[in-house]
Amino acid sequence: MKHQLKWAASVGLGMLLAGCAAPPVAEAPWVAQARTVAGSVPPKLLTVLQTEIARSGPEGAIGVCKEQAPAMARAASEQSGWSIRRVSLRNRNPKAVPDAWERAALQDFDRRAAAHEPPASLERAELVKEADGRLVQRYIRALPTVALCTQCHGPADQLSPAVTARLKALYPDDRAVGYREGDIRGAITLRKLAS
Repeated sequence: MKHQLKWAASVGLGMLLAGCAAPPVAEAPWVAQARTVAGSVPPKLLTVLQTEIARSGPEGAIGVCKEQAPAMARAASEQSGWSIRRVSLRNRNPKAVPDAWERAALQDFDRRAAAHEPPASLERAELVKEADGRLVQRYIRALPTVALCTQCHGPADQLSPAVTARLKALYPDDRAVGYREGDIRGAITLRKLAS
C-alpha cells in the first residue's frame, strides 16, 4: 500500500508539473510570412525547369537556372518586401555564396540531415542584430535535391556530355555537382529589416 501511494504521488506530481510547464513560445508573425514566401518560389522554378527540360533537354535548363531563377527571386522580393536569394555551400553561381549566418545554418542543416531529419523540414528563423546595430529578420529553408536536379547537379561522371560542356562554358568554377536525390543542394534565404 505504501509503495502504491508513493507511485500515485509521483504520477500526480508529474502531472501537476506538466500542467505548470511554460506554454510553447508563440511564433512571431514574420516567421510564418517568411515561410510562406520561401515556399512559393521553388515550385515555380521547378515548373519552369520541367518545361525547359522537355523542350530542350537538361542542358537547355541550365540557362533557366542562370537567368530565370534570379529573376523569379527578384520578382518575389519586390512582391513580398523580403530580400530573397538562393545560397549553397557548394555554389554554382558566384553570387550564391552564403554569408556567415547562412553558412552556419547550412552547416547545421547538413548535420541535422545526417541525423535523419527530413531535409525538406529544415529551416531557421532568427532576429539578428547586425554590426551597425540594425535588427534584421532572417529566415532560411533547406532546398533538398530532387530527381530533376540530378541531371545537372548529380555525380560528374553521370552528367551528359552536353550538360558538362554547358556547365563549363557558363560556370568555369562550378562546385555544384556530386549531389544525390535527397541531399541538401542549398537553401532559399530571406532577409528584411525588422519593423
